[in-house]
Amino acid sequence: MPIVSKPHRTPSLKKEQANKAWYVVDAEGKTLGRLASEIAHRLRGKHKPTFTPNVDCGDNIIVINAAKVAVTGSKETQKEYFHHSRYPGGMTATTLQNMRVKHPEKILYEAVKGMLPKSKLGAEMLTHFRIFPGNEHNLGAQKPVKLEL
Repeated sequence: MPIVSKPHRTPSLKKEQANKAWYVVDAEGKTLGRLASEIAHRLRGKHKPTFTPNVDCGDNIIVINAAKVAVTGSKETQKEYFHHSRYPGGMTATTLQNMRVKHPEKILYEAVKGMLPKSKLGAEMLTHFRIFPGNEHNLGAQKPVKLEL
């Protein structure tokens, strides 16, 4: 029986072939987990038809108003972020409420970081993610497009 069409090959991108765009996301009033999930999806590049798991083919994301991200329930007082100094008894815990006052951009950073691969590729994807606690950002030269998530 003759083959009617050419055999299909799944496209596999190289790093140079990836088309990366810049987007601005306003986090004001958005739920933390849902926003982080969508950002991680876009940083990874899974929304593109040319997604390749072993290549950084995702977009660059700028988040503004990260200090105004919303959480549901009693997470504001009960959710804790842990840090260990690697010395005995060196673990410290910070609540979401205190983190919002001291480092508001770290709330979204930690949420997105946990949703990316735990490898060198995940660390590289995380470098394409910029967070600003206020309404202004200094990346206007990249001509980012507003993205509604």
